[in-house]
Amino acid sequence: MSSQRLGANYFSLSDFEALHFPETRAAWFYSPPSIFRVLNGEPKSSGQNKHGRPLSGSRGNLSKLAEMAARISILPSPACLYDDPVQVKIEGLSPLQEVTVAASLVDEAGCLFQSRAYYRAEGNGELDLSCSPSLGGSYCGVEPMGLLWSLESTKPYKRLRKRNVLIPFCVTYEVYDGHGVPGSPLCSCRCERRFMAEGVNRVPVREGRLRATLFCPPGPGPFPALIDLYGSGGGLVEYRASLLASRGFLTLALAFLAFEDLPAFPDIIDLDYFGEAIKFLQKQQKVKSMKIGVLGLSKGADLALALAAFSPDIQAAVSISGSGLNVFLPLKVKGHTIPPYPCDLQKIQLTDDPNVFNMSEIMDDPKDPSTWPCRIPVEKSLSKYLFICGQDDKNWKSQMFCQEAVSRLQQKGRHVEFYCYPGAGHLLEPPYMPLCYISFHKIMGLHLIWGGKWKEHAEAQEDAWQRILAFFRQHLLESTLKSTL
Repeated sequence: MSSQRLGANYFSLSDFEALHFPETRAAWFYSPPSIFRVLNGEPKSSGQNKHGRPLSGSRGNLSKLAEMAARISILPSPACLYDDPVQVKIEGLSPLQEVTVAASLVDEAGCLFQSRAYYRAEGNGELDLSCSPSLGGSYCGVEPMGLLWSLESTKPYKRLRKRNVLIPFCVTYEVYDGHGVPGSPLCSCRCERRFMAEGVNRVPVREGRLRATLFCPPGPGPFPALIDLYGSGGGLVEYRASLLASRGFLTLALAFLAFEDLPAFPDIIDLDYFGEAIKFLQKQQKVKSMKIGVLGLSKGADLALALAAFSPDIQAAVSISGSGLNVFLPLKVKGHTIPPYPCDLQKIQLTDDPNVFNMSEIMDDPKDPSTWPCRIPVEKSLSKYLFICGQDDKNWKSQMFCQEAVSRLQQKGRHVEFYCYPGAGHLLEPPYMPLCYISFHKIMGLHLIWGGKWKEHAEAQEDAWQRILAFFRQHLLESTLKSTL
């Protein structure tokens, strides 16, 4: 079992297999494409004699028939956006045939991600992953998109991220006979998971201090506009912004740390920098309204809240795994500074792996009056707010910190929505991106635990994404329509 799947349910074929054939399981799961070829030579299947020939009347003959006829289909299309659900269907199997369905992709860094699930065909030799239960493997039960959200790196502590949104991820699906170490696939197909819809325009932005990329939906517009912020890891992250543009939002992916001439550890973050992003969007001819939306993850979330709190041009703000307090670095706002929330580094917890750290206890109760100068005054703004977090967040106690801000908004009668998902971790991404439980934080120089359980985290991402889209449509589209009536 990979060390990356800590704290998650991982289903093996059987205790017998785990005890008696651990080396073949490891070789099966971690060998490169054609993905699950045994490294030390392929073992003979149960349908072969000692000379490797099929036994008369055995499963070997059935497998040969299935191999000749089996086919896999990805519906409605093998080329789709990454946040699109698909239906995986397999036909031409033997009645009640046991098979392993596997998926794999290689990211831009050359890292292989894999998943597998064990199934039994129906009496007609067909298998539909949208209604057939997995009997084991990377997940159990009926999980139509399970092969995607359970993808796991063959190298420990790797996070699946899209660096070049112009090029899709290519996912390979393969079907193997049986629930053990496979031989050659019965059938296979490839699926493109795209991050930009046809017609979306990508424009690098280097205007003044801005370091960003603008994604414009296809068509004449006008479109509701968004600013998209990621966390303290820095860089220019584009894949969520490109998906948002594919769903009809003109979106600016904005870097603010560790990108080109932007330092990783500035002395202070200037909120005016983000104000420049608002003005940039307001100048775009295809922007529907002067009112803008903003969303952020982690550190980007508290910056999104600060932008909504201090700028009347922000109509709607989404905080993902964020906090209603300023964290990490001082924040300069209109002539004064909001200090960072105090962290007690003595409370960093060691884990079983000496190279991995748990930061979840380093920030204390936000109700402590001594920390109130660190608060972002969201309650003073008329913006609409959506808070999303996971109960298994190991980066910080985002449920507690979100609830503190939500309570202040509710006391002032402001519009606020709050969804906290059981079993979800810190890194809540667009749907079907696999859980990243541990990864390297390049600015801090540490491997950090982010938390999350595989199935629950996947369910949270799917639900949260639809709520984010609906929230922005309601407050950036419908509110604009009402104001023009």
